[in-house]
Amino acid sequence: MKQTAHLFKSLSEEIRIRILLLLHEQEELCICDLMAALELPQSTVSRHVAYLKNTGWLNDRRGGIWMYYSLVNPLDIRHRSLLTLIVDACGNLPDALQDRLRLQQYAAEKQKNCS
Repeated sequence: MKQTAHLFKSLSEEIRIRILLLLHEQEELCICDLMAALELPQSTVSRHVAYLKNTGWLNDRRGGIWMYYSLVNPLDIRHRSLLTLIVDACGNLPDALQDRLRLQQYAAEKQKNCS
């Protein structure tokens, strides 16, 4: 029961729900990608990402100097059911749409600068 309560608590912050929505659509993102999409400082994004990682939502991998985060695959039944609910209930809300748009713009700018 404690683990389930902890899992629900992981969804009690809007920022964490927005991070899950972004990672649901992208294979993986680094903190800088999430910072750009959410328009939040690194410390805030990192704290919420760590919370999601500690509650079984996220994997991480190091790529050079960057840490990349992705949804655990496969998610267990509880996580998967809650993610479906989150996507259905929040995926098309204005904040989620804005986050997606900012991430797309940031990715395009990043790609342009790397070319």
